[in-house]
Amino acid sequence: MSGLWSRPGALVGLVAGLGLLLIWAGLPMRRRIGLMHRVAPYLRDTPRPSRLLAVTPNDARLAHLLAPVMAEIGSRLDVVLGGSESVRRRLQRAGLPSDVDKFRAEQVLWGVAGGVCGALLGGLVILTGGSPVRALLFIGVGMGVGVVARDMALSRAANRREQIMLAEFPTIAELLALSVAAGEGAVGSLDRVTRLSQGELAGELGRCLADARAGASLPNALQGLADRTGLASLSRFVDGIVIAVDRGTPLAEVLRAQAQDVREEGRRLIMEAGGKKEIAMMAPVVFLILPVTIVFAAFPGFSFLNFTI
Repeated sequence: MSGLWSRPGALVGLVAGLGLLLIWAGLPMRRRIGLMHRVAPYLRDTPRPSRLLAVTPNDARLAHLLAPVMAEIGSRLDVVLGGSESVRRRLQRAGLPSDVDKFRAEQVLWGVAGGVCGALLGGLVILTGGSPVRALLFIGVGMGVGVVARDMALSRAANRREQIMLAEFPTIAELLALSVAAGEGAVGSLDRVTRLSQGELAGELGRCLADARAGASLPNALQGLADRTGLASLSRFVDGIVIAVDRGTPLAEVLRAQAQDVREEGRRLIMEAGGKKEIAMMAPVVFLILPVTIVFAAFPGFSFLNFTI
């Protein structure tokens, strides 16, 4: 056996023979269709079994059991906090379904998670000899932090999505202007741009196009885009398109002007952000580096005065 492995020719022949054997076994004439493949074409049109007969996982059962409790707690939280219209507005801005009850339930879950973290800290306080009142205070603070954190996360998601849409807007406006200048109408231009583009703004324009095809007029569909977002640039963009469609003014020039205005606004925002960062960079220089420099410069003199005295 060792002599066989020591000969390269024999090893190559063995590998080639195995390869030919696998090729011969994989030939179509050698394949046999199993029973599953023979029966599958006749079972595609069978009705689905009832969901009542399906086995429900334990986590799904738990979710169904806790759903009424979460809904009740969420409704009470909505009564305490209020601002349902603000929450619905931010959900629309974030591109999420306008389900305030679901958001309140998520706030309850975040509050429970914060309460658990507070309970852990309270347990540590009790183990170290602290008072139980302080542990209860940790639990309450943790629950409040969880509820507020979910609200802040929604606001941050809405702002992030609007910033993405604002960055995509000049390119989308230029594409619409090119399509209109090529001879297509407003609806055809929107259709072409939404098919060729990807992103948040393209998705919103596709939604407007779907509303227009469902029976709504194009100005009303675009006005829905302006209502769903909190960007003044998009509101001006919609107003320009509506006026151009109603009065018959050249739409390509309006779109180019809108894109240029958004670019100028983006440049202005970048300059403002740079100015704020420059001021923020002065804080460590003034409060950290400068005192240390003064100490290093003045310490030798004070030590020399102490030595001479």
